[in-house]
Amino acid sequence: MKAFTTLNGLVCPLDRANVDTDAIIPKQFLKSIKRSGFGPNLFDEWRYLDHGEPGMDNSTRPVNPDFVLNFPRYQGAQVLLARENFGCGSSREHAPWALEDQGLRVVIAPSFADIFFSNCYKNGLLPIVQPAEVVDQLFKECVASEGYRLTVDLAAQTVTTPSGQSFAFDITPHRKHCMLNGLDEIGLTLAHADKIRAFEDARKQSLPWFYV
Repeated sequence: MKAFTTLNGLVCPLDRANVDTDAIIPKQFLKSIKRSGFGPNLFDEWRYLDHGEPGMDNSTRPVNPDFVLNFPRYQGAQVLLARENFGCGSSREHAPWALEDQGLRVVIAPSFADIFFSNCYKNGLLPIVQPAEVVDQLFKECVASEGYRLTVDLAAQTVTTPSGQSFAFDITPHRKHCMLNGLDEIGLTLAHADKIRAFEDARKQSLPWFYV
């Protein structure tokens, strides 16, 4: 997965609470276990005016002009602002896959569903919890200022506005290490590849019959 250090990203405000994972990536698109290709169907039922199905050419589908992700001013956004309980519902890991595939690297909200929150870290997406009043402020500033960007510094654990105001956020040392170094669970395991090979070689010597 991609490492995360610092990001100065365009912000998109999704002013909805209790956004569940079926809204993030609807169930009909869960047939693939690849981590890529889900971005065009992110928020599919809100983003388009028709009913999406796997294999459809999304470039020819009628888009919903009233959905914020379709606004020209938010194209290329890397930071998503959301309301409380973002990512609730089923535990599908496709939800962070779709957000990341769309180009989003950070989601800021007052609260997240626990499983979604954990899945974000496993896929290079940084979920940041901020008090509701801070999120309210960011929404107001984002809507009022086209091209609104936030700077996220993972090492310093800060979110900084264009005016220079900074807000701290919490993250566990383990998750921070993994994000800074681009290590998912497979990457963490492969970091010990030499020890694993040494163990296997020693085991073959002590238990040769086991490998016949």
